[in-house]
Amino acid sequence: MFEALFGGRQKTTMVSPDQALPGHAAPWFRIPERHEVLDAPLQGPFPAGLETAIFGLGCFWGAEQIFWQLPGVYSTSVGYAGGYTPYPSYEEVCSAKTGHAEVVQVVFDPRQISYDDLLRVFWESHDPTQGMR
Repeated sequence: MFEALFGGRQKTTMVSPDQALPGHAAPWFRIPERHEVLDAPLQGPFPAGLETAIFGLGCFWGAEQIFWQLPGVYSTSVGYAGGYTPYPSYEEVCSAKTGHAEVVQVVFDPRQISYDDLLRVFWESHDPTQGMR
């Protein structure tokens, strides 16, 4: 039925650890120190009082922009969560053979924006029927 409605097959199972890509022994890319748009640090320690949340909405590039525009968001960064493949590349993650999800880390000031508000943005932006992509 899904194929008839949406013109494609939805992935519903995750790769097993023994079928996952082998990955890399160490990071193969450099992580910048500061956010290109927000000019805030990408890695902690962050200023006292800030909190961190991680959201998976599918493609992280568009998702990151949704969050960095919110008042009270100090910094955002993208990456991968879960999975079996060490230090995967973007192409490897997109192959669905690493077990990872694309995610956005959001560092925020809870005095300016609540976690509930961030969740509201998440659920208004996320389509949970898209399957594992």
